[in-house]
Amino acid sequence: MKHPGRFITFEGIDGCGKTTQIKRAFEYLSARKVPVVLTREPGGSRISERIREIIMAPDHAEMCDPCELLLYLASRAQHVHETITPALDKGITVLCDRFQEATFAYQGFGRGIDRSILERLNAFATGGLAPDLTLIFDISVDVAARRLSAMKKSPDRLEGNNREFFDRVRTGYASIAREHPERVVLLPGEEPVDSLAENVAALLRKFTNNT
Repeated sequence: MKHPGRFITFEGIDGCGKTTQIKRAFEYLSARKVPVVLTREPGGSRISERIREIIMAPDHAEMCDPCELLLYLASRAQHVHETITPALDKGITVLCDRFQEATFAYQGFGRGIDRSILERLNAFATGGLAPDLTLIFDISVDVAARRLSAMKKSPDRLEGNNREFFDRVRTGYASIAREHPERVVLLPGEEPVDSLAENVAALLRKFTNNT
């Protein structure tokens, strides 16, 4: 599915620094007068944000894996329909904090749901939309846990998973990067924030050809 705009996603385990980097990327493109939208998953539209509240609530610990998956995809379907596709059709660059690779890493490698099922359901939810470029910020589970602890906030339902779960998710992200080198870049998430932001900016310059 081709659109005039560019669709760039930021990925990694919780605590990897992707949210900081996507905000820096948004500021970088905005300063260069590139039309850009910053959004996130789950969320990015009114309905999708309501679904996010259900998914992330720590008191929903009894949520089963199929329910979690379908809620994520329901949120994504509305997000694509209401926010992402309209922006891309206008030639706007969309920066999204998580998208399909999060599903393949978290629900696939993390939860053990069959990849072929995930791919079919994701394609249905997105209408075939896929990122043009995905940046994955790789970081050890121990460093990610220390960062989250330093934030001094209560963990959401996903952040409350155990170390083994996040080890599987991290492995999944690395596997995805190896499978799709033409559009997925694995970046060292433990680098200093400014240095990493410069690397991201260099990738954006190369990718968009006008920044």
